Amino acid sequence: MWNKEKAMKLIYDTALIPIIRVESADIAFKVADAFLDADVFIIEVTMSVQGALDVVKKLVEQFGEKVLIGTGTVLDGKMARDVIDAGSEFIVSPNYSRELIDTAKEFSKPIIPGALTPTEIYDAYSMGADAVKVFPCGTVGGASYLKAIRGPLPQIPLVPTGGVNLETAGPMLDAGAFALGVGGAITDKKAISEGEFEIITENVRKFMDIVKEHRK
Repeated sequence: MWNKEKAMKLIYDTALIPIIRVESADIAFKVADAFLDADVFIIEVTMSVQGALDVVKKLVEQFGEKVLIGTGTVLDGKMARDVIDAGSEFIVSPNYSRELIDTAKEFSKPIIPGALTPTEIYDAYSMGADAVKVFPCGTVGGASYLKAIRGPLPQIPLVPTGGVNLETAGPMLDAGAFALGVGGAITDKKAISEGEFEIITENVRKFMDIVKEHRK
């Protein structure tokens, strides 16, 4: 059984949250298998996936405690309750609110809400966020922005998302990222359209090589 401490430790140790944001449930399952083939046992399914709650349920049924299944693009308390009911073990959001964070805390699930400015990041963390998703990190300076934030707020675990790719991942880890949220740089649309899911597996492995090199 996953608990909050075990889940957060896996996220930190892996330093990568691979994100499934695709058009259909069928593709989502194939992408999930591609992640696991790279020996990464964390999956974030965004609510933008068609039938996302069913996808989460089936992934949990299929993998059980072997894989940490989370849900992203969770916008409010009601959605948080829905994804927890579906079996989600952690929650990620592009935004934050007390209702969202309190709902996750009520069920002892890790919550990684989104924020951008120092005030927002501190506000979300003070409400009880387990880590804060810095989104869209790449747009506002990437690693240099992350480093600037960590100067006055070193106690807050930060998960940069948006603009994280093979070139920016290392510098973001060097800047002190708790973990990296990565979607498009892993789930290559061309590879998916051509059914070449082994490319996704290779993409994950490339990111994990960067983690090994840069995680201090």
